[in-house]
Amino acid sequence: MTYTAGSVILADDYNTFAGNTTAGLNRVWSTGTSDAGWGQTDIATVAAAGTVTATNWATLVNNLATTGTQTATTLTSRTAPVTGNTISILTNVSTDITSVTTNRGNAIASGTEYGTFTGNVSKTTGTGSGQSAWTITFTHTITFPSANQTRYFWNAGGIVRLKYGKSSTGTDADADWNTLAGQCGTINLTGRVNGATQTIAAQAYTGTTRLSGSGGTQTTLATTTGWYNLTATPATIFQLNDAVSPYSTNFIRSNATATSSTVLTLTTVWSDDGTATAGANANITGGTATTSPSTTITGTAPTVLVTYFPPSSATLTNSWGTPTIAATVA
Repeated sequence: MTYTAGSVILADDYNTFAGNTTAGLNRVWSTGTSDAGWGQTDIATVAAAGTVTATNWATLVNNLATTGTQTATTLTSRTAPVTGNTISILTNVSTDITSVTTNRGNAIASGTEYGTFTGNVSKTTGTGSGQSAWTITFTHTITFPSANQTRYFWNAGGIVRLKYGKSSTGTDADADWNTLAGQCGTINLTGRVNGATQTIAAQAYTGTTRLSGSGGTQTTLATTTGWYNLTATPATIFQLNDAVSPYSTNFIRSNATATSSTVLTLTTVWSDDGTATAGANANITGGTATTSPSTTITGTAPTVLVTYFPPSSATLTNSWGTPTIAATVA
C-alpha cells in the first residue's frame, strides 16, 4: 500500500481499509460472508481516482471504534477527521481492523432474553406404565427471517438456550426424574464464530456450553459444535444419564440440526428403559405446563424450554430481526 506519512491518500488505500475483503472493515461490519458480517450499513468506498474526504475517514474511524467496543477489543486511540482540517495519517488502522476481525465473534453484551413460543413445551399427562420403557420427545424449531439474518444473529453474539425441568410428584420414578432434569442446568448454543471460543457478556462460550448444571453422568457435551458446525444430520450436543443405580441407563439427550440456512431444530429425548427397583414402577406423572411467553420453567410437568438471547442493540442496529420459536411434545 501507499498509505504512508507525507503521501497522497489514494482511493485504493482507503478502499482497502473499508472494503469487504479480509483486510477491510466491511467484512465484519456489513454483509460479510459466512461467519463474518453483522449486517450494519455498508461503509461506502470511493471511486477510483476519486477524492477521499474527511467524511469518508470519519465514517471509517467511528465504525471501527464501535466495532472495538462491540468486541471488547482495545484499539489505537484516534479522532475522526473534520471537514476543513488537514487529514494526517491514522496509525495502526490495518492492525486494528485485523484485531477486530479476529475477535468478531465476541460481544460486550447480550440482548434481552426472548421466551415467546407457539405450541407446547410441557408433557402435562403421565408417561409410561408399570415397568415398561418410555420416551418423551420435545422438538423446538427456531426460524430466522432470512439466511443473512441467521448469520447476523450468530456473528453478533446470539445465543440459543435450552432449559430442562420437572417437579411433579406421585410415582416411584418422579423423584429420580426431577433430580435428573434439575441437574442438566442450561445448554447454550452459539455460532462458534471463527472456530473459536466466543466471549459474550463476559461469559466464555465454546459452541455448546453447559452452564449452572452439576451432577448426573454427562456422556456428551459437544463443546466444539456451534451453529457453523451443524449440518442436516442431527448432532448430539448434550446427554446426561442418571448417576443412580439401577437407573443409569435413563437419560436426557439433546440433538441439534441445521435444517436449512434459516432453521435450527433442537430435539430433546427423555428416555427410561423401564428399569426400576423391585416392586417399583418406571412411569412418571405429568403436571402443569409452562406457557408462553416465559424465560423460566414455571410449571411442574416434564418440560424443555428453549429461549434465545439476541445480540445487543446497545452498539449495533438490529439487523437480525426476530426469530420465532415453535415447540411440540410427543
